[in-house]
Amino acid sequence: MRTLYPSILLTLALASCATATPPEPLAGNDFVPVLPQTAQNDPRVIGSKVRWGGVIAGIKPGKTSTCFRIVSHTLDDSGRPVDDDHSDGRFIACANGFFDPTIYAVKRQVTVTGKLQVPSIGKVGDMSYIYPRVAADVVYLWPKASPEYDTSPYYGMGVDPYWGGMDYTSPWMGPAIGMPW
Repeated sequence: MRTLYPSILLTLALASCATATPPEPLAGNDFVPVLPQTAQNDPRVIGSKVRWGGVIAGIKPGKTSTCFRIVSHTLDDSGRPVDDDHSDGRFIACANGFFDPTIYAVKRQVTVTGKLQVPSIGKVGDMSYIYPRVAADVVYLWPKASPEYDTSPYYGMGVDPYWGGMDYTSPWMGPAIGMPW
């Protein structure tokens, strides 16, 4: 039984080091490593297959297809957009079919795969903007992120590590020890 514990710990340690893989619809290695801001003015990349992602800034369902305006973000190892304040530009991705704007809503994260088309000129506010266009064969909507919880070892234990003492409002302490204010 004692020899089982080290092997379990080793297995858990190795599993935590494994890199994330993209979901099946986003898998593949045949994508050209070009950023949207580069594709704005480089006609040599038209027809290239890309995997781009970001946050939906707008959606427009049409008669036979739906187009998304997306603020591009770097993708992590799983193909999910990184939630940070950096953007690689904006792009438009159009896919066949109807995508419900209530579900594919503004501020939701998506990753698309498809071929680059000729860019189009649009606006961001009052500014003219050259949008690279993707004829999307996949539009992958990422699940909403779960709320972040305090990962402190003291979370929920009645101890406030930031103030150096007990959390007197905690149900662990009871009202009898409450502070007078």
